[in-house]
Amino acid sequence: MALFQAFDVNASGMTAQRFRMDVISENVANVNTTRTSDGTPYRRKIVSFSEKSVTPFSQVLDRTREAYIGNGVKVNALAEDTSSDYVKKYDPSHPDADEDGYVSYPNVNIVTEMTNLIDASRAYEANATAFEASKSMATKGLEIGKN
Repeated sequence: MALFQAFDVNASGMTAQRFRMDVISENVANVNTTRTSDGTPYRRKIVSFSEKSVTPFSQVLDRTREAYIGNGVKVNALAEDTSSDYVKKYDPSHPDADEDGYVSYPNVNIVTEMTNLIDASRAYEANATAFEASKSMATKGLEIGKN
């Protein structure tokens, strides 16, 4: 793998994890949003990733002699979590309460979001560490060539 391509892979990983942290922050900020612009409670958002430029294995094998290299990661989709239901709480004085006095709150679980935030933060740190290692190798290579 060429040195600058290692930088690209690590940078794409850091960018994707930063986006994931932004979405988690949005989820946490809207944990009590019972009415959005469309009149429904906020729905949790989920980020999914995929490999950039997915190539079938047979083509990868054919290109091995051509020094096939990876291209990093990209955000594949940002979707709403429709698999979990809204949280219903009894509060008849709330302006968004239904006829039975229940309020639908977002399907955001703070513990889940904080766990995801720690995971994203550690993945970001791992990419930053790999980036620094690549940078260190480049610096050492330049020092060798200087002598």
